[in-house]
Amino acid sequence: MVDERESVTAKICAFVRAWHSNKARQKIYDDYLAYDFMGKEEYDSIYDLISSGFDGIYRFSKEDTEQIINEYFASIPLSRIHFNEVRLRKFAAEYGDIQYVICGAGSDTFSFRNDNENITVFEIDHPDTQRYKLERIDELGWNIPKNVHFVPVDFERERMCDKLISAGFDPSKKTFFSILGVSYYLTLDVFTDTLRQMMELSSLGSAVVFDYPIKSGDFPRRVQKLAEITESLGEVMRGGFDYNEVSRALYSLGFQIDTYMPPEKVQTEYFSGRQDGMKAFENVSLISATYTAGYDYE
Repeated sequence: MVDERESVTAKICAFVRAWHSNKARQKIYDDYLAYDFMGKEEYDSIYDLISSGFDGIYRFSKEDTEQIINEYFASIPLSRIHFNEVRLRKFAAEYGDIQYVICGAGSDTFSFRNDNENITVFEIDHPDTQRYKLERIDELGWNIPKNVHFVPVDFERERMCDKLISAGFDPSKKTFFSILGVSYYLTLDVFTDTLRQMMELSSLGSAVVFDYPIKSGDFPRRVQKLAEITESLGEVMRGGFDYNEVSRALYSLGFQIDTYMPPEKVQTEYFSGRQDGMKAFENVSLISATYTAGYDYE
């Protein structure tokens, strides 16, 4: 399981959600609490980091900076969170009383945007990251809803399954797992182990949503450029998977893919007709899968 400490790329994703909600005329996804959660100081610091080209040697103009945000950073987090939360709403509408497990929750604000009391939320993150989030929530004076649980997990020493059960997770309930922005930094074996832990907690009909980078292909320069940027920030991408590897891993654990969106479908679904030039990344796919094998506690 990935060690989900607070990272610069996670902060960039939070910045993108705030920036898009504040600036975009054609919204893919509106995280209207993202800016408030970040605060002006951190928001400005990430903008300056991007504007300086990540090395401070050259400062881009406002227009060029916005183009860089659109081209390299916005499309992946915006499309995957839209994909995830649309499916979550459908899942909740179908099953009623459900659990939602956010793996590597970071600065995700769903717990405070959610108006469905039948969704019990478990936010999983590294203790350091979660401590920062709880301190920020306290600074803002936000009240934590009764149906939200924060579950710190040191993935080097603890199992997600054990910590969730201790936090009140009920394996008999239908559960929706999301693990977004994580697979880029994992080997297939480690990612499969993450899915295995979800399987161990799943009743029949539970679901998992994730994004992943495609292993190889004749991709535009920006795909390699993004990998170079994240590596310069100390976060090395592992090279990705191919669809057959991902599908075999899911099927071996009892998951059946119900929605598969390769890059061209992501482009059509979320970016067709946009006026700002934002487009889907050519190597990123989205998947939703349902758990169909194992013991049904109901």
